[in-house]
Amino acid sequence: MSAPTRTKSLPGHAYLTDEDAVERYARLTREGCYDLLPKELFWQQRQPYLQENGYLLRPRYAPKWRPSWTGTKLDPTFCEDSILLLDYQVIDATRVSNNELVAIKYFLKDKEELHIAQFFSTIKDPLNHCVPVHQILEDPFDHESALMVMPYLRPCNDPGWSTVGDVVEFVSQTLEGLAFMHRHCVAHRDIAVANILMDAKELYPGGHHPVRLRYTPDALYRITPPPRTGHSIRYFYIDFGLSRRFSLGASPLVIGCVGRDNEVPELSDSIPYDAFKADIFALGNLWAKEFEQKYNGVEFLVPLIEVMTQRTPALRPNADQLLRQWEEIRQDVSKSKHRWRLGAKSEPALERVLNDTVAVAWEGIYHLKKFVN
Repeated sequence: MSAPTRTKSLPGHAYLTDEDAVERYARLTREGCYDLLPKELFWQQRQPYLQENGYLLRPRYAPKWRPSWTGTKLDPTFCEDSILLLDYQVIDATRVSNNELVAIKYFLKDKEELHIAQFFSTIKDPLNHCVPVHQILEDPFDHESALMVMPYLRPCNDPGWSTVGDVVEFVSQTLEGLAFMHRHCVAHRDIAVANILMDAKELYPGGHHPVRLRYTPDALYRITPPPRTGHSIRYFYIDFGLSRRFSLGASPLVIGCVGRDNEVPELSDSIPYDAFKADIFALGNLWAKEFEQKYNGVEFLVPLIEVMTQRTPALRPNADQLLRQWEEIRQDVSKSKHRWRLGAKSEPALERVLNDTVAVAWEGIYHLKKFVN
């Protein structure tokens, strides 16, 4: 791969103007600072196979990759191929047939993950918030493993929440998604912020870099997305590596201190507990930490959170009961409140008054525009 020459398309900040800096980065490159990590070599080894099957990895993972900034004054920081992979189990790729960004996950075939993910992918239902599976590829080097191709999705809380409506929509989708899984006798067993992603294409119509999330796909420019309000955002549960599918009418009891939420009180390696009730606690705890403990204006969530996070599992309602309770609560949250900004509880009083005043002004402008139109 040849080093690029300077072109008009590259902004000035992509170049080093200090000769000492040029030499410093050249030395770091020679010393291996930007070399592929072991977890990246894993994917580089599979790059030809993935390309043969219609999936193109980023240039960094080409078999004979050479840093694009070598022999130039380019700043490696703004060279896309300098960006390291964060999670060795999952890598981004482009589907050649339609230029769609996808995520490819390496997983062991002897777990239930494959069967559960494929099972949910066959069900076309608006209440299904489980990540779809595009394709399963055999791993070319390990016959006990496989590669799962899914849509590329973004962390559910990046960019951050800005309005009460953002919270209402997230709660609605995550609760209906949980009820959907439980109706189909599947307990997720690892509900956490990291395992709920979103399709944010409407916020990033030009795309964004799959690792350096707040930058353009070429990693050259920082992006400021619009608020979620007024845009169609869909949330998905991912990672069924710990999930359990039960036969209809079978006991939901399991054992194991598993999952990211170690605050679920009944978790045990020896005493059986209800996997569905543990899911209920984990989702309620997620809402508490992500919203109720951080922001003003979401007090309507408190009754739901309290009943979901009771320490006695038997006292927690099931997901369908919670969904009905939530629909009643949601109806009492006015449409104007949906547009109300989320004020952090840590916000100083004076700053809160100023920001609330601005929010009231914008609400007045919103109604004025509706009246005029």
